[in-house]
Amino acid sequence: MDVTGGRASGGSETTTYVALLRGVNVGGHRLIKMPELKRLFETMGFGQVRTYIQSGNVIFTSADEPLELLRQRIEREIAARFGFPVTVVPRTAAELERVIADCPFAADALAEGESLYVALLADAPSPDGVERLRACDCGSDEARIAGREVYLLYRRSVRDTPLTNAFLERTLGVAATTRNWRTMQTLVGMASATEA
Repeated sequence: MDVTGGRASGGSETTTYVALLRGVNVGGHRLIKMPELKRLFETMGFGQVRTYIQSGNVIFTSADEPLELLRQRIEREIAARFGFPVTVVPRTAAELERVIADCPFAADALAEGESLYVALLADAPSPDGVERLRACDCGSDEARIAGREVYLLYRRSVRDTPLTNAFLERTLGVAATTRNWRTMQTLVGMASATEA
């Protein structure tokens, strides 16, 4: 299922993207209301803008451009509009589909009490960072890194794991934002519907 190959009304290629914001609306800090975020994306010229839950997930279409330039542009506009910096981790819809397809854990066969999350990295980690993560003592929890994603299997509770977002950022040396498996699946479905 390819969800990235649409055309804009003027005939130019468009791509469906998902922008994942790091650390907004957590603990009463760095508050961004989703309707305001949606309007910001629309004023930036993006099409078919939709948001999903308060953690900062935006589905939209835009002309093809390098992800790093897209990220910088969105981060600049968010800082100007809301008054604080926010790391934005963009992925194309096709990339998110691959995240779901390439999961190394049996997402549909988790034991009772287990949960699955994905940390999406803003940049590719260095080989040293990857080795540090692979060498960490994570207790019964597991982390599997694949490119710019870290799949996280929590055996008991996300609240008790050493594999926190902050730990991953320190260990890998790159910014990250984490979403649960249900959110990831929902975002892929929304991106597919956007393209359709």
